[in-house]
Amino acid sequence: MRRRLAPSLAAATLAVPAVLVFAGVASAAPADKPQVLSSWTQTGATSHHAWATARTNRSAWSAYGFDWSTDYCSSSPDNPFGFPFKMPCARHDFGYRNYKAAGTFAANKSRLDSAFHEDMKRVCARYSRGMRTSCNYTAWTYYRAVVVFGVSAPAGTAVA
Repeated sequence: MRRRLAPSLAAATLAVPAVLVFAGVASAAPADKPQVLSSWTQTGATSHHAWATARTNRSAWSAYGFDWSTDYCSSSPDNPFGFPFKMPCARHDFGYRNYKAAGTFAANKSRLDSAFHEDMKRVCARYSRGMRTSCNYTAWTYYRAVVVFGVSAPAGTAVA
């Protein structure tokens, strides 16, 4: 009886650390990562504010492994005609990079581009009538550029 028990006990002793190691790897990215990513990339102001708040405290979200890198508006001006589109571009980059990494970019691209446009329109809403119109035209131009050229951006970069 002891001969049978000893190998089983040894196998069980080795299996426990292996399970703990794999459990640690599995929990590296929380299961709700897709839901959090989705909640931060919607078109509404609430989604934008949640993303902006998280962006200022990235360390609290480090377990999720999000890619926070950005080149802002890529090769386009971040502040065209003085309109500050830097943060809308950063959120757009965040969406593009993280959905590409998740392998679900194509299914989410249209919403990401729409959220980008809404973010820029919120910037424009701060201006008086004449400037607001000019800002909205500029926002429309940036939006159309990502709709047309955003697909061809290589993984890890965004046209925004």
